[in-house]
Amino acid sequence: MTMTVSGAMGKYGFECVTSGGGNDNVIKDVYIGDLLSWVMGRAGEGCAWITIQAHINIVAVALLVEAACVIIAENAQVDEDTLTKANEENLPILKSKLTSYQIAALFARDE
Repeated sequence: MTMTVSGAMGKYGFECVTSGGGNDNVIKDVYIGDLLSWVMGRAGEGCAWITIQAHINIVAVALLVEAACVIIAENAQVDEDTLTKANEENLPILKSKLTSYQIAALFARDE
């Protein structure tokens, strides 16, 4: 599977809550995880990381694993500090009302 972040937004209806930098990043895989230390050791480069975590530390973890984007599930509220830092780093943060499972299932249908 490969698609751009903007392609995923258009196809699946995700809302981009950052300024749009990095929307041409290529999504190569999907990873679901809420325990940051676990994600750091297991998420792969180019992944769309699905989580309900929405605090500033997700930006550091996403950059460390070289994620294509972060998708916040269940419309969890994203902190302003998180958005500011993500915009500085050109890290796309997307939101969805869907659960983590439902988001991953969208991607899985297209494999």
